[in-house]
Amino acid sequence: MTVHDMPKVDCHCHVFDPAAFPYDPASPYHPAGQEIAPAAQMAHAFAAHGVAHALLVQPNSGYGEDNRCLLDAIARSGGRWKGIAVVPPGTSGDELAALKAQGIVGAAVNLTFHPPGHYDGYGPLFDRLARLGMHLQVQVEGPQLTGILPLLLDSGASLVIDHCGRPDVAAGLDQPGFRALLELGRSGRAAVKLSGQVKFSAQAHPFADARPYVAALIDAFGPERCLWGSDWPFLRAPSRVDYGPLLDLFESLVPDRALQQQILWDNPRRIFGF
Repeated sequence: MTVHDMPKVDCHCHVFDPAAFPYDPASPYHPAGQEIAPAAQMAHAFAAHGVAHALLVQPNSGYGEDNRCLLDAIARSGGRWKGIAVVPPGTSGDELAALKAQGIVGAAVNLTFHPPGHYDGYGPLFDRLARLGMHLQVQVEGPQLTGILPLLLDSGASLVIDHCGRPDVAAGLDQPGFRALLELGRSGRAAVKLSGQVKFSAQAHPFADARPYVAALIDAFGPERCLWGSDWPFLRAPSRVDYGPLLDLFESLVPDRALQQQILWDNPRRIFGF
């Protein structure tokens, strides 16, 4: 058996369907061409690669805080998909509970998309998410984690870090942002997605310069708090990305079969309630 044959949960993917759900005109980027990814096409890709469940992430690009496309895809999935929404800071506890009832398990915090200071007033929202047992899914790059980490920790919410924390591969394992991420992993307060190497590697697939960072994350977080995601449909990827080679890459990064099952199947089912 290879990783292709194992049951999987894809913990990071996006749906784009501008024909049914038009983009927000104010969004600075509107996915087009091969980036357009309706729920039906997502289902075909998952069926081809043995993906039983998925965590859909609301994209800032195209839709921003309009979660209708995401919620529609989840509703049509027969319970196979859940989601991470993008919500404004004034979202009430009742509104969050209503999203939770529709399969939303958390909210996105994306420092790579917004200007500095964007999340300064989000503390009360983070607290409301924590009280509902929902996650904060955090995307940062370089040193950004160090600035927002106190606010995240104060909320008490469960944290999920996207795309290996997107370190600067030229700055080494001891760079402040990545060092803070490893310390967070050792604290047991968060999970991390072993995904998105194309977003921070300076090399072509198989992203050899990213391997030490992945290994350090597995060691710090422990296999029980590691997740995998494809980032399908690979929005704004600087080079071609395909689903099958990403699974091969994961298999090379985590060669142990028991750990593969833990990361691809057991962990996401436990953490997200699949």
